[in-house]
Amino acid sequence: MELSRQINLIENRYPIRIVQFGEGNFLRAFVNYAFHRLNKDLGESYGVVVVQPLKNGMVDMLKKQDGLYTLFLKGISKGQLIENKMLIDNITSLVNPYADFKEYLDIAKEELLEYVISNTTEAGIAFDVNDLPTMTPPNSFPGKLTVLLLERYKFFNGDPLKGLTIIPCELINYNADKLKELVLRYVDLWELGDEFKDWIINHNSFHNTLVDRIVPGYPKDNIEEYNQQLFYNDKLLIAAESFFLWVIQGDHILKSKLPFNKIDLDVKIVDDIQPYRTRKVRILNGAHTALVPLSILYGNTTVRESMVDDFTGNYIKELVFDEIVEASNLDKNELTQFAEDVFDRFKNPFIEHQLSSIAMNSISKFSVRVLPSLLEYIEKFNRAPKKIVFSFACLIRFYKGDWNGQKLPVNDAENIILYFKNAWLEESYTKVLIKILANEEFWGQDLNNINQLTELVAKALEMIDNGGVEQAFKNFNNI
Repeated sequence: MELSRQINLIENRYPIRIVQFGEGNFLRAFVNYAFHRLNKDLGESYGVVVVQPLKNGMVDMLKKQDGLYTLFLKGISKGQLIENKMLIDNITSLVNPYADFKEYLDIAKEELLEYVISNTTEAGIAFDVNDLPTMTPPNSFPGKLTVLLLERYKFFNGDPLKGLTIIPCELINYNADKLKELVLRYVDLWELGDEFKDWIINHNSFHNTLVDRIVPGYPKDNIEEYNQQLFYNDKLLIAAESFFLWVIQGDHILKSKLPFNKIDLDVKIVDDIQPYRTRKVRILNGAHTALVPLSILYGNTTVRESMVDDFTGNYIKELVFDEIVEASNLDKNELTQFAEDVFDRFKNPFIEHQLSSIAMNSISKFSVRVLPSLLEYIEKFNRAPKKIVFSFACLIRFYKGDWNGQKLPVNDAENIILYFKNAWLEESYTKVLIKILANEEFWGQDLNNINQLTELVAKALEMIDNGGVEQAFKNFNNI
């Protein structure tokens, strides 16, 4: 039996109060879940209109299920098993702006609309010089948001009470500040007027965030175990860990608007998210990003498998404790405890987090999550962190696209994949590295200027190709 509102006797749809850019696993297991809790626990009425941010997406699949899906939460907290499942029903509408742009603009006219929430990956908050206000839609997420805000401004005649609270969840530092900067840049470029610009600045609020929940997504390897718990067929069910943390930078006004303090859910509205962000991005996300290419080349397929393997498990622990933690200027005891908790989460026996799913957009992820630790370690100790450098080499080798005759799950923007393909045509490892490390769009600087980095990564690459990952690291670590 196909999942639908009819078979679940769900007659009413919540009024649209949130526009959500993104329909992927994370947002559905995190943001939709959070507002689902407000609806169920407090009797609130937060309805969500989901916007598909890219041409290829899942809106049509969600429409076939009336916006419904099942969320399974599993984990261990303080030795206690936590296991829940729930039907998430707060997606009121689903819109593909590439298929129906008018329907997209009509979102702006929703009387009760209050919030914009997004997760378009680290690569999503970016400026596209080719975007125009006449495009249906503009290519970039900030471009799409700008035209939506313009439509709302026009429809409500610049009403100051119709501004929106914008809460991006992309994992980049100062995500809301960056998004606001790009929106205002489009306003200037497209000559949309000072009055509209003032309305954005004075009557819309942008809030930096930190999100933390491991969401493997669709549990394809043991799907029958999940299906046996349902009386309907759910093609979009999600498995996620029970751990949840959402840190939002905001003031008393935001606290009064969002009643998360009234339910048992770890949502923190704070003056400064930076200490929370640095800890999480460097350790949890940094460990993921540093581990994935190496572990895939080694032969693992999941995070848990990687953690329980002697080589990959010890490798990533030592990388975190000996290099990431040591490079940081934050409290070492706090970082160590956080890292130990993270590794417990990685070993969650109920979650099979596919390495291939984490591998998406690994270049931008490495630049944000791991590269700062590498650079800070060099600055602090005047030598390169061997494990992070080796992981960097594994990442570059991974982006070659094949390994031992098998295609690797490289998933990134076409221009990035093409750049690596062309770089790998160079005649030596050193020349390959010089070309890749020189790309300032990837790394924010020419990494060839970092003393001995090019030479070290080139040596690691050659060792990986000649001896496989485990033996290569042993050899590399002895240099």
